[in-house]
Amino acid sequence: MNHLIFLIPIALGLGLLGLLAFVWSLKSGQFDDLDGAANRILDDGEPKP
Repeated sequence: MNHLIFLIPIALGLGLLGLLAFVWSLKSGQFDDLDGAANRILDDGEPKP
């Protein structure tokens, strides 16, 4: 039972850290262009005539 005193704050801290990382990625524009990377992988890089 004494282990829960340590494990619960650690779990809450890791959850908060994950939430903060997700919010940071939203604010920095990581999810703005979801289709660009999907189309870029199919492009061979040669200009079209």
